[in-house]
Amino acid sequence: MPPAAPPLSILQILEKGLFSTGSVVQMFQLARGLSRRGHRVAIVTRDAGEVPGKARAEGLDFHALPLKHEFDFASARKLAALVDEREVDVIHVHKGIAHSIALFSTLFSRRRPVLVVNRGVSFPLDVFNRIKFHVRMDAVVTVCEDIKRVIVKSGRLAPGIVHVIYAGVDLSVFDPGKTDGARVRREWGVSPGDTLLVQVGAREWKGWRDLVSATALLAPEFPRLRTAIVACEDEAKKADVLAFARAQGVEDRVRPIGFRSDMPDVLAAADMVADLSYEGLGVTGTLREAMALGKPVLGSAAGGNPELVVDGESGLLVPPRDPPAMAAAVRRLLADPALAASLGRSARARVEAGFSSEVRLDRVEALYRRLISERARGRERTAATAAGR
Repeated sequence: MPPAAPPLSILQILEKGLFSTGSVVQMFQLARGLSRRGHRVAIVTRDAGEVPGKARAEGLDFHALPLKHEFDFASARKLAALVDEREVDVIHVHKGIAHSIALFSTLFSRRRPVLVVNRGVSFPLDVFNRIKFHVRMDAVVTVCEDIKRVIVKSGRLAPGIVHVIYAGVDLSVFDPGKTDGARVRREWGVSPGDTLLVQVGAREWKGWRDLVSATALLAPEFPRLRTAIVACEDEAKKADVLAFARAQGVEDRVRPIGFRSDMPDVLAAADMVADLSYEGLGVTGTLREAMALGKPVLGSAAGGNPELVVDGESGLLVPPRDPPAMAAAVRRLLADPALAASLGRSARARVEAGFSSEVRLDRVEALYRRLISERARGRERTAATAAGR
């Protein structure tokens, strides 16, 4: 038997700290999974939000840094000291400030770890980011092929440096047998005979207005249809959602909901889960999680959604910014419960095969080791060249 590969020293760095942010969920899931596989992992983030307490509860190493802004050299120096102290092999950054601080830390540290940059949104790289993505970076990980195309073109990057690794769902958490959707429906005043359509995300580009408009188109035909817009950031956003619903004549059909920490139960409460985002998206985490719960999903055919949802097999796709098309898709599922059930079963199977947290861990771990091996071979070639002079 070949010898077991040695464990790696890894830093996962992210300036955000709330689990309502997809990048935080994916970073934490990765840190925990790699730690359970025997690697020496530490999370580096601000000493605020939910991450520090969660990390300590899970027994994960945690180091607080201010990470105030892109040019926070004090944080960069402290990160450099941490890199040397922990003899770090890999730094994996998940947002822009973390990326900048990691780059600046290389000016102060003795070690030169492999640097991996995560990219989870499809916005093109601007001038500043183009510079960052060409300096001391070993690989970019994107969450879908669509984002890879965008950043390769806008950042003028070599395609070989950009790796697509889909974000993953923890199937032990998003398990249909462990959820209590009925509790959430009671809390929201949704009766067992109502049809509940849920979207998570109330930013404008998430397309929630299009979903409310589709609800208005369906209202005369389906009087028991209810729509919940989850993750309204404050009361002002809830009022905005209700005002738009009122203008569409469906104020009584729409529920604006704040951030939730019980997403498996929230999605389990739904009869259908939608995401009508029209820009900036990779693969929508809400759709992936709902699919893991066996729910029929409806997504915009934008970003990386078509890489997750096979139209007509594991969900339905509709054109972005097209409420009538969304209304037709909902009508199709309401008219054909057998189709809705079949889509839900296929959705769960698709997530198990290619979009689980374990599949993601395998791919990320393999990438880390390949990059380290390539770095070692490069040093050997440099040494051989120098010796031959």
